[in-house]
Amino acid sequence: MKKILLILLSLLIFILIIGITSKFIHNSKNNEVEELHSETPIPTENTSIDEPENNEKTVEYDPSLFTDLNSILILANKSHPLPEDYEPSDLVTPNVKVNKSGLSLRKEASDAIEEMFNAAKEEGINLVLGSSYRSYSYQASLFSRYVAKDGEEKAAKYSSKPGQSEHQTGLAADISDESGENFLKQSFKDTKEGIWLKDNSYKFGYILRYPEGKEEITGYMFEPWHFRYIGKEEALKVYNSGLCFEEFYKILD
Repeated sequence: MKKILLILLSLLIFILIIGITSKFIHNSKNNEVEELHSETPIPTENTSIDEPENNEKTVEYDPSLFTDLNSILILANKSHPLPEDYEPSDLVTPNVKVNKSGLSLRKEASDAIEEMFNAAKEEGINLVLGSSYRSYSYQASLFSRYVAKDGEEKAAKYSSKPGQSEHQTGLAADISDESGENFLKQSFKDTKEGIWLKDNSYKFGYILRYPEGKEEITGYMFEPWHFRYIGKEEALKVYNSGLCFEEFYKILD
C-alpha cells in the first residue's frame, strides 16, 4: 500500500513539473513576440506618414536673355526700349496668307508661324497675318498718327512709342480672321480664329502677349490679335502659368 502511494505521489510531482515547465516556455515565446512587435510597429490608419518633399526648383533666368538683341526672349516694352538702329539680321518673309505686302519676321518665328497657320488650316481655321516686323522709324510715324487722332494718353494704351514696340523685335505678329472684319478689334477674341489661337498658339511657340486683365502690368489694352514668339518650351510654361510675359519672368520694373 505504501509503495502504491509513493508511486502516485511521484507521478503527481512529475505532472506538476511538466505543467510549470510548459507555462514558462509559453510565456517566454509571448515575450519574444511582444518585443518583436515593439521594435517594428505596424502603421494604423491614423499613423502619419510624411509625403516625399517636392524638390522642384524655380528656374532662374539669366537677365541678359531679356536684353540680348539676338535672344528670342528679348523684352521690348515701356520700361525696356530697343535701340533706334536695331533691326534683326535674320528677317524673312513667311509663306502664309497676308493682308498686305512687305511683312517679315525673324527666321525662327517665321518658320513657327508657317507651322501654326498650316495646322490651323487643317482644322478649318484660316488665319491671316496682318502685321509683323516694324522699324523704329515706321513705329514713330504710326504712333504720331494715333496721337494726332486720339491724343498721346489714349494712344499709348493701344500703340507703342518708337523703340517700345515688340514689332521691332521681329518676333511679334498681329493676326486676323479671314474676313478681316475683326482685325485689330477686341471682337477677335470671340471668333473661331481668335479662340483657336488662344488655345493652340503655345504649341508653336507663340503666346498671347497682352492678355485680358493684365493691362496694368503690360501697359497696354487687351489685344487678342497680338501674339509673340518665345519658343515652344517657354511658350508652354507661360501658357500653363496663366501669367503674362512680365509676370512669368519677374520683370515688373
